[in-house]
Amino acid sequence: MVVLGFLPIVLPLILGLGFAFGLPRLLIRNKPANLPNGTMGWPLCGETLAFLKPHRSNSMGTFLQERCSRYGKVFKSHLFGSPAIVSCDHEFNMFILQNEGKLFEASYPTAMHGILGKFSLLLVSGDLHKKLRSIAVSFITVSKSSPSFLHCVEKFAMSMMESWKECKEIAFHKEVRKFTLNLVVKTLLSIEPEEPVASKILKDFRTYMKGFVSLPLNFPGSPYTKAVKARARLSSTVREIIKEREEQTNAELINKGDFLHVILSKQRLSDDETVSIVLDILLGGYETTSTIISLVVYFLGHAPAAFESLKKEHEAIRRSKEDGKPLDWEDYQKMEFTNNVISETMRCGNVVKFVHRKALEDVKYKGYIVPSGWKVLPVFTGAHFDASLHENPFEFNPWRWSTDKATSKKVMPFGGGPRLCPGAELAKVETAFFLHHLVLNYR
Repeated sequence: MVVLGFLPIVLPLILGLGFAFGLPRLLIRNKPANLPNGTMGWPLCGETLAFLKPHRSNSMGTFLQERCSRYGKVFKSHLFGSPAIVSCDHEFNMFILQNEGKLFEASYPTAMHGILGKFSLLLVSGDLHKKLRSIAVSFITVSKSSPSFLHCVEKFAMSMMESWKECKEIAFHKEVRKFTLNLVVKTLLSIEPEEPVASKILKDFRTYMKGFVSLPLNFPGSPYTKAVKARARLSSTVREIIKEREEQTNAELINKGDFLHVILSKQRLSDDETVSIVLDILLGGYETTSTIISLVVYFLGHAPAAFESLKKEHEAIRRSKEDGKPLDWEDYQKMEFTNNVISETMRCGNVVKFVHRKALEDVKYKGYIVPSGWKVLPVFTGAHFDASLHENPFEFNPWRWSTDKATSKKVMPFGGGPRLCPGAELAKVETAFFLHHLVLNYR
């Protein structure tokens, strides 16, 4: 039996988080007209502490519930050291994300820059963002359906499940994190799990993630400071690998075929840009995918009918395969209910709760004015639990994705617009293949 050592309580927000408070703008000379209703909270910290108060990820939390009830789906506040507009309105969220670089731009708190680095895809904008993202997208698009990648996913999943056979209890989330990190390190850098450098990366990445979801208190020994140092060590490790690659011959490189090989062969990026994009994909491939898999197991544990339907789908796929034949892209395309389960998990689990944006000019929207320079927070959780968009929104119901074809247009687990997560489909493939072996071997 697999016992889930993970409960989705929080979430501070894997890819959408920013914890710096900064110094607030205490004096606003001219009060903008036609602002949404709301309150600016306490002096200095505004409403930041209340906004970040931990809550179950399959709920809106009291902060959003109370303010949406009092002020509506769009309201003003003071968050992360800046006057802010918070949106739980799906239509407005789409408008914000689709006008990236025109009316709005990414604007993460300063402390995030220390952890992510100045060339992170989350932070850069304009032509540099387009260049870095296009390289990531090109590799991911090819990789997601390649037999070598799919075989690697299945091999790692089977190996992990085999290691559980003599265990009475599994620390599931910890184990799945190991699975996703081993997989992404192999895919990006051709490093096998048993190599010493893999353990080094795993150790530093765990330190990095602890600081990533902590308050930005920059003093010796704090999780944030340790995370900044861990990122520096990770950067150094990747630089050493790059140096080794540059010293290898073409014959030695030709069989690599990993993400780093693709980047170096294009020769379009500086070393700093190369290191940053590798760490970005490590972050997304490690933390986001492992959280999705853990949430799937959590929700299926409370939805036996969904588990049985999922199991039947995978039993049918296994019966159609010759003995020992690995899964392929055609098998993935047959996993329709599996994809519904994954999609519903992301709607209910909200791996990324919100993202940070800033208005580049005064923006008019439905009678409101979003003042230039104000922070804008599209909150996906609010739209995902909106009863006007989803019937019984707090119910885990994978079947809604087949009965209501418009559901996919009302859910934004991977963001949207020019900053839509490039690894979205890759995460789904990894989760689906992992679930195939999990449901056929464990309850």
